[in-house]
Amino acid sequence: MPAVSHVIQEKVQALYVVEDPIFFAHRTTLLNLASASRLPTIHELRRWPEASALMSYGPDLHDLFRRAAIYVDRIFKGAKPADLPVEQPTKFELVINLKTANALGLDISANLLAITDEVIE
Repeated sequence: MPAVSHVIQEKVQALYVVEDPIFFAHRTTLLNLASASRLPTIHELRRWPEASALMSYGPDLHDLFRRAAIYVDRIFKGAKPADLPVEQPTKFELVINLKTANALGLDISANLLAITDEVIE
């Protein structure tokens, strides 16, 4: 694959993969290529380290869905959607896949593990 060859040639040390439906649809291929190239990958959502990526840091989707339900409740009770404020995520989560870190030969510091919301072993 030309893109992976270019990444290796440039001596890239890690990949940040943006959240994208196409990347996620091909996550197995992407993560297998990264693993074969010994490249750690970092993502926004926890579903990536659950699929064997090294880590993710991003909004907690469960919290966002819960907060969306509050908006729906307000609308059902008569609030006008245009009058509701736009909100930004307030809860973020850090997820680290230690199994992947070990396979890549990476040591994750105790300080980082201490602030991690979930460690996948």
